[in-house]
Amino acid sequence: MPSPPQRLSQTVRKPQNKRLLASIHDVGPGSELAVLQLVDLLERRLGGPNFAMLVVPDHWGRHPLKADRAFQARLRAWSDRGIEMFVHGWFHKDMTEHADAAARFKAKHMTAGEGEFLGLDDATALARMLEGKALVEDVIGRESAGFIAPAWLYGEGARTALRKADFALCEDHWRVWDASTDAVLAKGPVITWASRSTMRTASSLAFAGLARAALGVLSTVRIAVHPGDVTKTSLLDSIDATLKRFAVTHRPARYAELRANP
Repeated sequence: MPSPPQRLSQTVRKPQNKRLLASIHDVGPGSELAVLQLVDLLERRLGGPNFAMLVVPDHWGRHPLKADRAFQARLRAWSDRGIEMFVHGWFHKDMTEHADAAARFKAKHMTAGEGEFLGLDDATALARMLEGKALVEDVIGRESAGFIAPAWLYGEGARTALRKADFALCEDHWRVWDASTDAVLAKGPVITWASRSTMRTASSLAFAGLARAALGVLSTVRIAVHPGDVTKTSLLDSIDATLKRFAVTHRPARYAELRANP
């Protein structure tokens, strides 16, 4: 007599070479309450602090990390628990007058005025990178995981500066790469959500649904959430469903593993 079929939860195993990289963007004193909510969601679905945070040193010039000792202590505690910390620009605000048409298009249509490193010259970009690196590493007491530009947008100046800033990893919408060698370590679109308009929210929900069906073949799946996501129940439900789906087939992992085991 044939044995009864095993339940799905007993037969599905996460391949060790399939990784799930999750991150919380725009972390800083001004986003603390929303970040706490996202931490709870990610920890519940990923089985602990198996994700990264992208830290903004002074979001829009209004929330300086340097001046908030309580948030510094919270950030260090998160880091001590194993959450990776990336430097995420300095202001997260684009204050450049773009002469290049392509850059103007990206600044207008790909982000709400937050592509800080899209139009910076290499000297300014390097200064902000190094200052951000020094601040974040002083706060957490260890090396940062890398640098990720606000809105994942890098101009030529930023790319030149990255080769001098001594970061380990970088990321954009389509890839993760080794900042010291430019070697691509992971490919594929990042799954993220948008809250700033009804149309963008609908579009991001549609893409997340498509991603849950189609991106399981990737060896590395990336999921990125933002503080604004907590303002809409539809986004939180979609994030939860996406984390739940990929946590079954992909092992929640650290970005640093990409360098150690590409």
